[in-house]
Amino acid sequence: MKTKKDLKKARVKKTRVAKASKKRARAKKVREKKTAAKSAKKSAAKENVLSVRDLNGKTLESFSLDPLFSDPDIHTGVIYQTVLMYQAGEREGTASTKDRGHVRGGGKKPWKQKGTGQARHGSRRSPIWRGGGTTFGPMPRDYSYALPGELRRRAVAEGVKEKAAGGKLFVLKQLELAEPKTKLMKNVLEALKLEKPLFLVDRKAQNLLLASRNLPGVTVKTSAEVNALDLVSHRECVMTQAAYGGLLKRLKS
Repeated sequence: MKTKKDLKKARVKKTRVAKASKKRARAKKVREKKTAAKSAKKSAAKENVLSVRDLNGKTLESFSLDPLFSDPDIHTGVIYQTVLMYQAGEREGTASTKDRGHVRGGGKKPWKQKGTGQARHGSRRSPIWRGGGTTFGPMPRDYSYALPGELRRRAVAEGVKEKAAGGKLFVLKQLELAEPKTKLMKNVLEALKLEKPLFLVDRKAQNLLLASRNLPGVTVKTSAEVNALDLVSHRECVMTQAAYGGLLKRLKS
Protein backbone atom coordinates (compact mmCIF):
# COMPACT_ATOMS: atom_id res chain seq x y z
CA MET A 1 0.00 0.00 0.00
CA LYS A 2 1.36 3.44 -1.05
CA THR A 3 1.98 6.01 1.60
CA LYS A 4 1.17 9.69 1.43
CA LYS A 5 4.83 10.40 0.69
CA ASP A 6 4.83 8.07 -2.31
CA LEU A 7 1.62 9.59 -3.64
CA LYS A 8 3.08 13.08 -3.27
CA LYS A 9 6.22 12.04 -5.18
CA ALA A 10 4.08 10.55 -7.96
CA ARG A 11 2.07 13.78 -8.26
CA VAL A 12 5.23 15.89 -8.39
CA LYS A 13 6.70 13.62 -11.06
CA LYS A 14 3.49 13.78 -13.10
CA THR A 15 3.46 17.59 -12.88
CA ARG A 16 7.09 17.80 -13.98
CA VAL A 17 6.41 15.53 -16.96
CA ALA A 18 3.38 17.64 -17.98
CA LYS A 19 5.39 20.88 -17.71
CA ALA A 20 8.23 19.39 -19.75
CA SER A 21 5.84 18.25 -22.48
CA LYS A 22 4.23 21.71 -22.61
CA LYS A 23 7.66 23.30 -22.83
CA ARG A 24 8.62 21.01 -25.71
CA ALA A 25 5.34 21.80 -27.49
CA ARG A 26 5.96 25.56 -27.14
CA ALA A 27 9.51 25.19 -28.43
CA LYS A 28 8.21 23.18 -31.39
CA LYS A 29 5.67 25.91 -32.24
CA VAL A 30 8.40 28.56 -32.09
CA ARG A 31 10.61 26.52 -34.43
CA GLU A 32 7.70 26.04 -36.85
CA LYS A 33 6.96 29.78 -36.86
CA LYS A 34 10.61 30.61 -37.55
CA THR A 35 10.73 28.07 -40.37
CA ALA A 36 7.51 29.43 -41.88
CA ALA A 37 8.82 33.00 -41.64
CA LYS A 38 12.08 32.03 -43.37
CA SER A 39 10.24 30.22 -46.17
CA ALA A 40 7.86 33.17 -46.58
CA LYS A 41 10.82 35.52 -46.74
CA LYS A 42 12.48 33.39 -49.40
CA SER A 43 9.30 33.14 -51.46
CA ALA A 44 8.75 36.89 -51.13
CA ALA A 45 12.31 37.48 -52.28
CA LYS A 46 11.63 35.29 -55.31
CA GLU A 47 8.37 37.10 -56.04
CA ASN A 48 10.12 40.48 -55.85
CA VAL A 49 12.43 39.51 -58.73
CA LEU A 50 11.05 40.64 -62.10
CA SER A 51 12.20 39.57 -65.53
CA VAL A 52 13.06 42.10 -68.21
CA ARG A 53 11.65 40.90 -71.53
CA ASP A 54 11.76 41.86 -75.17
CA LEU A 55 8.73 42.37 -77.41
CA ASN A 56 8.62 38.65 -78.18
CA GLY A 57 8.29 37.72 -74.50
CA LYS A 58 11.87 36.38 -74.22
CA THR A 59 13.59 36.97 -70.86
CA LEU A 60 16.73 39.08 -71.20
CA GLU A 61 17.65 39.71 -67.56
CA SER A 62 16.13 40.00 -64.11
CA PHE A 63 16.20 42.58 -61.33
CA SER A 64 14.84 43.07 -57.82
CA LEU A 65 11.86 45.31 -57.29
CA ASP A 66 12.40 48.46 -55.27
CA PRO A 67 11.17 48.18 -51.63
CA LEU A 68 8.53 50.79 -52.55
CA PHE A 69 6.79 48.13 -54.68
CA SER A 70 7.77 44.97 -52.79
CA ASP A 71 6.05 45.55 -49.45
CA PRO A 72 3.46 42.75 -49.01
CA ASP A 73 1.00 45.05 -47.22
CA ILE A 74 -1.25 46.77 -49.78
CA HIS A 75 -3.22 49.78 -48.49
CA THR A 76 -6.37 49.53 -50.58
CA GLY A 77 -7.97 52.42 -48.69
CA VAL A 78 -5.51 54.87 -50.24
CA ILE A 79 -6.30 53.52 -53.72
CA TYR A 80 -10.05 53.76 -53.05
CA GLN A 81 -9.91 57.39 -51.91
CA THR A 82 -7.85 58.46 -54.91
CA VAL A 83 -9.94 56.57 -57.48
CA LEU A 84 -13.08 58.12 -55.98
CA MET A 85 -11.54 61.58 -56.43
CA TYR A 86 -10.71 60.98 -60.10
CA GLN A 87 -14.15 59.52 -60.80
CA ALA A 88 -15.81 62.52 -59.14
CA GLY A 89 -13.75 64.81 -61.37
CA GLU A 90 -15.03 62.98 -64.46
CA ARG A 91 -18.69 63.69 -63.63
CA GLU A 92 -20.16 66.31 -65.94
CA GLY A 93 -22.52 67.79 -63.37
CA THR A 94 -24.86 69.12 -66.09
CA ALA A 95 -28.15 67.89 -64.54
CA SER A 96 -30.42 70.93 -64.36
CA THR A 97 -33.97 71.83 -63.35
CA LYS A 98 -35.87 75.12 -63.10
CA ASP A 99 -36.99 76.44 -59.77
CA ARG A 100 -39.80 79.00 -59.37
CA GLY A 101 -37.43 81.80 -60.33
CA HIS A 102 -36.74 80.32 -63.77
CA VAL A 103 -40.15 79.20 -65.10
CA ARG A 104 -42.57 81.38 -67.06
CA GLY A 105 -45.61 83.00 -65.54
CA GLY A 106 -46.41 84.54 -62.22
CA GLY A 107 -46.01 88.18 -61.35
CA LYS A 108 -49.73 88.59 -60.74
CA LYS A 109 -51.73 87.05 -57.95
CA PRO A 110 -54.08 84.39 -59.53
CA TRP A 111 -57.08 85.67 -57.58
CA LYS A 112 -57.74 87.87 -54.62
CA GLN A 113 -56.86 86.67 -51.17
CA LYS A 114 -60.37 86.41 -49.79
CA GLY A 115 -63.92 85.92 -50.95
CA THR A 116 -63.47 83.39 -53.77
CA GLY A 117 -63.75 80.26 -51.67
CA GLN A 118 -60.51 78.92 -53.10
CA ALA A 119 -57.17 78.42 -51.41
CA ARG A 120 -54.97 81.47 -51.27
CA HIS A 121 -52.13 81.65 -53.83
CA GLY A 122 -49.60 84.30 -54.65
CA SER A 123 -47.99 83.01 -57.88
CA ARG A 124 -48.56 80.55 -60.70
CA ARG A 125 -44.82 79.67 -60.50
CA SER A 126 -45.32 77.91 -57.17
CA PRO A 127 -44.02 74.28 -57.09
CA ILE A 128 -47.51 73.00 -56.25
CA TRP A 129 -48.92 74.35 -59.50
CA ARG A 130 -48.81 72.51 -62.81
CA GLY A 131 -46.02 74.14 -64.83
CA GLY A 132 -44.50 75.61 -61.69
CA GLY A 133 -40.92 75.40 -60.54
CA THR A 134 -39.16 72.32 -59.14
CA THR A 135 -38.40 72.14 -55.43
CA PHE A 136 -34.78 71.30 -54.50
CA GLY A 137 -34.05 69.97 -58.00
CA PRO A 138 -30.48 69.36 -59.27
CA MET A 139 -28.56 72.33 -60.66
CA PRO A 140 -25.30 72.42 -62.63
CA ARG A 141 -22.39 71.89 -60.28
CA ASP A 142 -18.74 70.85 -60.15
CA TYR A 143 -18.17 67.54 -58.35
CA SER A 144 -14.38 67.65 -58.49
CA TYR A 145 -12.18 68.00 -55.44
CA ALA A 146 -8.50 67.58 -54.73
CA LEU A 147 -6.50 65.28 -52.46
CA PRO A 148 -2.93 66.00 -51.32
CA GLY A 149 -0.25 65.19 -53.87
CA GLU A 150 1.54 62.91 -51.45
CA LEU A 151 -1.60 60.79 -51.10
CA ARG A 152 -2.02 60.59 -54.89
CA ARG A 153 1.59 59.44 -55.31
CA ARG A 154 1.12 56.89 -52.54
CA ALA A 155 -1.94 55.53 -54.37
CA VAL A 156 0.13 55.03 -57.55
CA ALA A 157 2.76 53.12 -55.56
CA GLU A 158 0.07 50.94 -53.97
CA GLY A 159 -1.48 50.28 -57.38
CA VAL A 160 1.84 49.13 -58.83
CA LYS A 161 2.44 47.04 -55.73
CA GLU A 162 -0.95 45.36 -56.20
CA LYS A 163 -0.11 44.53 -59.82
CA ALA A 164 3.26 43.10 -58.77
CA ALA A 165 1.67 40.97 -56.03
CA GLY A 166 -0.83 39.56 -58.52
CA GLY A 167 1.80 38.75 -61.14
CA LYS A 168 0.39 41.39 -63.50
CA LEU A 169 3.44 43.67 -63.64
CA PHE A 170 5.75 43.29 -66.66
CA VAL A 171 8.94 45.12 -67.57
CA LEU A 172 10.18 45.50 -71.15
CA LYS A 173 13.65 46.45 -72.26
CA GLN A 174 12.09 48.94 -74.65
CA LEU A 175 8.81 49.48 -76.49
CA GLU A 176 9.51 50.76 -79.97
CA LEU A 177 7.63 49.80 -83.11
CA ALA A 178 9.14 50.07 -86.60
CA GLU A 179 5.81 51.07 -88.17
CA PRO A 180 2.48 52.49 -86.94
CA LYS A 181 0.72 49.19 -87.57
CA THR A 182 -1.99 47.76 -85.31
CA LYS A 183 -0.83 44.26 -86.27
CA LEU A 184 2.57 44.88 -84.65
CA MET A 185 0.89 45.90 -81.41
CA LYS A 186 -1.35 42.82 -81.56
CA ASN A 187 1.75 40.65 -81.85
CA VAL A 188 3.12 42.20 -78.66
CA LEU A 189 -0.14 41.50 -76.81
CA GLU A 190 -0.13 37.88 -77.98
CA ALA A 191 3.55 37.34 -77.11
CA LEU A 192 3.08 38.66 -73.57
CA LYS A 193 -0.45 37.17 -73.20
CA LEU A 194 -2.05 40.48 -72.31
CA GLU A 195 -5.80 41.13 -72.14
CA LYS A 196 -6.31 44.74 -71.05
CA PRO A 197 -2.88 46.30 -70.56
CA LEU A 198 -1.68 49.72 -69.48
CA PHE A 199 1.62 50.57 -71.16
CA LEU A 200 3.91 52.94 -69.28
CA VAL A 201 6.65 54.58 -71.34
CA ASP A 202 9.22 57.28 -70.75
CA ARG A 203 7.96 59.27 -73.75
CA LYS A 204 5.11 58.69 -76.19
CA ALA A 205 6.32 57.65 -79.63
CA GLN A 206 4.06 58.39 -82.58
CA ASN A 207 4.25 54.84 -83.97
CA LEU A 208 3.21 53.38 -80.62
CA LEU A 209 0.24 55.73 -80.23
CA LEU A 210 -1.03 55.07 -83.75
CA ALA A 211 -0.59 51.30 -83.45
CA SER A 212 -2.48 51.05 -80.16
CA ARG A 213 -5.34 53.53 -80.59
CA ASN A 214 -7.64 51.06 -82.37
CA LEU A 215 -7.17 48.26 -79.84
CA PRO A 216 -9.91 48.21 -77.15
CA GLY A 217 -8.64 48.21 -73.59
CA VAL A 218 -5.09 49.29 -74.50
CA THR A 219 -3.84 52.58 -73.04
CA VAL A 220 -0.43 54.24 -73.34
CA LYS A 221 0.67 56.64 -70.60
CA THR A 222 3.95 58.14 -69.49
CA SER A 223 5.35 57.50 -66.03
CA ALA A 224 4.87 61.20 -65.26
CA GLU A 225 1.11 61.24 -65.89
CA VAL A 226 -0.12 57.81 -64.76
CA ASN A 227 -2.53 57.81 -61.82
CA ALA A 228 -4.28 55.28 -59.58
CA LEU A 229 -7.43 55.21 -61.75
CA ASP A 230 -5.36 54.13 -64.77
CA LEU A 231 -3.84 51.25 -62.81
CA VAL A 232 -7.18 50.09 -61.40
CA SER A 233 -8.91 50.29 -64.81
CA HIS A 234 -6.49 47.85 -66.47
CA ARG A 235 -5.76 44.19 -65.89
CA GLU A 236 -2.00 44.35 -66.53
CA CYS A 237 0.68 47.02 -66.24
CA VAL A 238 3.57 46.88 -68.73
CA MET A 239 6.39 49.39 -68.35
CA THR A 240 9.73 49.94 -69.97
CA GLN A 241 12.92 50.07 -67.93
CA ALA A 242 13.16 53.81 -68.55
CA ALA A 243 9.55 54.30 -67.38
CA TYR A 244 10.27 52.23 -64.26
CA GLY A 245 13.17 54.51 -63.37
CA GLY A 246 11.12 57.62 -64.07
CA LEU A 247 8.22 56.34 -61.95
CA LEU A 248 10.53 55.63 -59.02
CA LYS A 249 12.03 59.10 -59.28
CA ARG A 250 8.55 60.67 -59.35
CA LEU A 251 7.19 58.71 -56.38
CA LYS A 252 10.25 59.28 -54.21
CA SER A 253 10.48 63.01 -54.88
